[in-house]
Amino acid sequence: VQLVESGGGLVQPGGSLNLSCVASEFTLDYYAIGWVRQAPGKEREGVSCISSGDDSTYYADSVKGRFTISRDYAKNTVYLLMNSLKPEDSAVYYCAAPNGYWCGYEYDYWGQGTQVTVSS
Repeated sequence: VQLVESGGGLVQPGGSLNLSCVASEFTLDYYAIGWVRQAPGKEREGVSCISSGDDSTYYADSVKGRFTISRDYAKNTVYLLMNSLKPEDSAVYYCAAPNGYWCGYEYDYWGQGTQVTVSS
């Protein structure tokens, strides 16, 4: 199971980025997919997750109302649309998958991460 993130970069406060997570050599249809971030010197934080099948979603309080997770089954891709970005959103963002349909379980598979920097 290989996950590849893209879409990170440098953005000004208040700006937006849309991260993508693509699966290589397997289908995402049967997996929940989450986004986890880690800033230097800070603990890893689960940001959002989307389950497979019913597409139920979870958001951390710190991003609720600003971030939107979605999935495109035809493109085998999960997205994280990040609006109203703040400097404290700066981190490496990883997509990850548990070995199953539902969010709320330990992640077994990880991408390599994409850097998001919010700065003026």
